[in-house]
Amino acid sequence: MAEAGSARRALLIVNEKARRGRAAGSDGEQLLVDSGIAVRRETCASREALATTIRRHADSVDLVVIGGGDGTLNAALPGLIDTGLPLGILPFGTANDLARTLAIPSEPATAAGIIAAGRTREIDVGEVNGVPFFNVASLGLSEKIARELTQDAKRKLGVLGYVLATIRTLAYMRPFSAEIVLGGNARKVRTIQIAVGNGRHYGGGLTIAEAAEIDDGFLDVYSIETDRLWKLALIYPAFRQGRLAVWNEIRTAACTEVEIHTRRPRPLNTDGEITTQTPACFRVLPRAIRVFAPEKVP
Repeated sequence: MAEAGSARRALLIVNEKARRGRAAGSDGEQLLVDSGIAVRRETCASREALATTIRRHADSVDLVVIGGGDGTLNAALPGLIDTGLPLGILPFGTANDLARTLAIPSEPATAAGIIAAGRTREIDVGEVNGVPFFNVASLGLSEKIARELTQDAKRKLGVLGYVLATIRTLAYMRPFSAEIVLGGNARKVRTIQIAVGNGRHYGGGLTIAEAAEIDDGFLDVYSIETDRLWKLALIYPAFRQGRLAVWNEIRTAACTEVEIHTRRPRPLNTDGEITTQTPACFRVLPRAIRVFAPEKVP
């Protein structure tokens, strides 16, 4: 840690492929320096190298600042858990769902000011098959959307890219069979998507559950059990508000652990990146990391 009276030392990693990464990365660095933080900026050639970079510099810095979107933050998560270093977020991505959950604005100067203020919040982390995630892990529709949504589309179209990818995916998406195991009880379902949320927001501003918090010690599960496009159009406002339990076509539950089994392995995405597959064992890691964030509003 920094000695008393000395500048805090930050490891800054910017995803220059993020929607605003290249343009805003240097500005973010200067804003941190202007706030009295000594910055060591590093680049990563790959997603896999990000956590390794954090571990390598753990003894020489006091905090890690990530400039990028949810996928970049997800890649950094194993390194943050291993080192215990607090996380500062410069939201340079497309959806920025973790930043939205934590009330961190996308304007670089304000986000840098939150890091400089030094107030941290302990938050939960979700985990599936040993892979940690901040916002949500899912299979089915959202996994197909993640494959449809190219980096180029995210850069050029922003959140509209998510909408177009969803429309394209719905044209060929069909229900699949799965088994959800909660509290030792197994329930067989026909579904087009199962999602397990840790945070509040995902998918470019959708809400996992109306009362979900990223530090409540619970995972929120939902399963969409209809394939009627007109019904999905009616349900869509509930996804914005997180009021899914009012629809019979959506199965919901809150838990600390859940398992999902399918007849054949199906890919899962964590925070928008394909990282593992079924069978899937989920659990919550309460208060696993610290993040620089505004004071939580009751």
